[in-house]
Order: sequence, then C-alpha cells, then structure tokens
Amino acid sequence: MPVSTEKGLLTAIRERRSIHQVGKKSPLSDAELEQLLADIVKHMPSAYNSQSTRLVLLLGSAHEKLWSLVEDVMRAVAPPEQLDTIAARLAGFRSGYGTVLFFEDQDVIESFQKKFPANQDKFPVWAEHTNAMHQYAVWVALEAQGYGASLQHYNVAEDRIKAEWNLPETWRLIAQMPFGSPENAPREKQVQPVEARFKVFK
Repeated sequence: MPVSTEKGLLTAIRERRSIHQVGKKSPLSDAELEQLLADIVKHMPSAYNSQSTRLVLLLGSAHEKLWSLVEDVMRAVAPPEQLDTIAARLAGFRSGYGTVLFFEDQDVIESFQKKFPANQDKFPVWAEHTNAMHQYAVWVALEAQGYGASLQHYNVAEDRIKAEWNLPETWRLIAQMPFGSPENAPREKQVQPVEARFKVFK
C-alpha cells in the first residue's frame, strides 16, 4: 500500500531543512519506510531510463554501526584538533532512526556509454543528476512524514561501508542521509532574492 503524505508537497519543500541532531522516534513503521523508498526508486526518472542509482536503507544496529565505522575512519584521517567536533556531529547522526545511502552503479553507466558513444561523456553527469533527484525526493518525502534529515558526504569511508554490507565494488558512494525525529531547530537560512534567480518571459 502507498504511504500517505502527511504534508502537502509545497509545504514539505518549504519546510525541508538540514537537521543534524535526530532521535529514534519514527512516525512510520519499518515496512512503511521501505515502501516509501521503494516507490521513489521505482518512479524516479533517469537519462535514457538508465536507472543507475542505488539506495541502501540502514536501520537499527546497522544504522548505528555505519556512524561508528565513519567515526573510526575520520579518526584516522582528520586533524586531531577537529576530532571532538567531528565526533559530536557524528553522534547526532548515530542517535537517529536510520540512514539512506545513495550510490551510482558504474557498470550501468559504462554500459550506456558503450551503447551511445556520441553521448559517452554525458552519462556520468546525467547519473549525478539522477542521484540528486533521488536525494531530494527522499529528503522531501521524509520531511512530509515528520522526520528530520540532512545530506552528508563522508565518502572517505566508502570502502569500509561496501565491505561491511557486501555491496558491489561497482557501486560508487555519493551521499548519506541520516534521519529520525527532529531534535534541534535548523539554522536560519539566508535566502537570496528570488527575482535574481527566477525569470519569466511572455
């Protein structure tokens, strides 16, 4: 059964913000969460219908393990003076309900490059567009259901993540989206005048 949307689309778009401190309360059951993401994956457009984006949903102990793993990696590569700040931020993600991982399957991209050599240089770019659409759709959908979320790029941990969950080597990690009950207010957003970024001609 489709998951109902608690907020209207435009309301969810307006209210979607980066929430870095999230908790373990969930307005949806795990089955409903899975269906929500499956619907997004199924219906999202892609260039030439290539469908190269891959999503992984981590819940419970798998979600917590992800952020502990990321912290291990960051402790090995980050400057020592930054470790306390990094650990505090990662703890805010770890305390949430789950994480969505976004990947691009390089095998799919390369297969379309071979099928359509005239556009071979464009398929990696188009794949990034498709992945971004998945990211935004998931973010807005989570907001509509009452979750807080943020988009993260701790891609330095890619090899460890793929090894931990036995994911294909051809999947390239793009982003991570930790989510859960919103536990802090978003920072004030500075918005440039819309008139400078949006034009209409008739």
